[in-house]
Amino acid sequence: MQISPPSVLPESARRLAAWCGVALVIAGVGAVGIWLVVTFKTAVTPVLLALLGTALLGPLYRRLVALRLNRSLAAGLTCVAVVAVVGGAGYIVVSALVDNGDQIMTSLREAARDMARHFGAAGTSLDDLAKNGKELLGKFGATAASGVLTGISVVGELIATAVLALLLMFFFLRDSERAADALRTFAPHTTGETVEAMARRAFGAVEGFMRGTTVIALIDAICITVGLLILRVPGAIGLGALVFVGAYIPYLGAFISGAVAVLVALADRGWVIGLWALGVVLAVQVLEGHVLQPMIQSRTVQMHPAVVILAITAGASVAGILGMLLAVPLTAAAFGVLSELRDRYGHYDDASGSVPPHS
Repeated sequence: MQISPPSVLPESARRLAAWCGVALVIAGVGAVGIWLVVTFKTAVTPVLLALLGTALLGPLYRRLVALRLNRSLAAGLTCVAVVAVVGGAGYIVVSALVDNGDQIMTSLREAARDMARHFGAAGTSLDDLAKNGKELLGKFGATAASGVLTGISVVGELIATAVLALLLMFFFLRDSERAADALRTFAPHTTGETVEAMARRAFGAVEGFMRGTTVIALIDAICITVGLLILRVPGAIGLGALVFVGAYIPYLGAFISGAVAVLVALADRGWVIGLWALGVVLAVQVLEGHVLQPMIQSRTVQMHPAVVILAITAGASVAGILGMLLAVPLTAAAFGVLSELRDRYGHYDDASGSVPPHS
């Protein structure tokens, strides 16, 4: 019997080297994937947006199908609902900001004068900044006007992306029953079941995240809107809509939209109302963090806040605002795939030579 020569490296070092090799392979595949996404972002972005829309509105579509509606009609009505909700929210936000823009600017100037009386030179500089606000905006507008063709191109690209995403969402909803068969067809014969299970787990994680985030965003927006209406803050409905939209960027979106609401209250109603508005925003955030998220998202993939923040930062560096919106759902999908792999192969015993489950 031939005896294998002793290894130069101890067992622990060989295990570490193996894990490093796995990490390098995963990092390389991830880097290539990100490069491909960035290179073909014009085609990838509508697909990702359509998948998010499908995950969010899948229950509505299935309910319409349960009412014995034709699948194409049910998918079409679901897409119409998307257009109505997104268009209505955008209209509320834009109209509220446009209608109250002058009032907010006037309130900022008055707040700056109050600071000038109490804090002297610092307040005076703020007052000067407020007085020159419109001039600064005019200069910015003049600079932007020089690139009006680029702006029109960007708007056209956004419209085209939205329309394509809507069409893809229609087909994803209508043909969702065929997705499993398609995965089994394209996957190698022995891995079809595993690929299907991973895809279902990933889509379930995204679906749970989108639904949970939407419910939380709606509750946050209603609570903050009611609080701002009680405090008689101008543009309360528009600010509430901004809170709803910002909630889809966890932590950062809520911070930014809440800060905007507090600043508007501070500028228009003074320090006392501003502090009350701050109290409302903080109370809603505490309610969200300690009650709503554990209760609503307890059955979805749980991610540590540090992971969420890193994902948002990476998404912003790759694709700006759109990357921030897509980063957390994609991370949830990745966690779903890892959970499925762990459930299937996490208890595999190398030493016993047992066969992995589901193989």
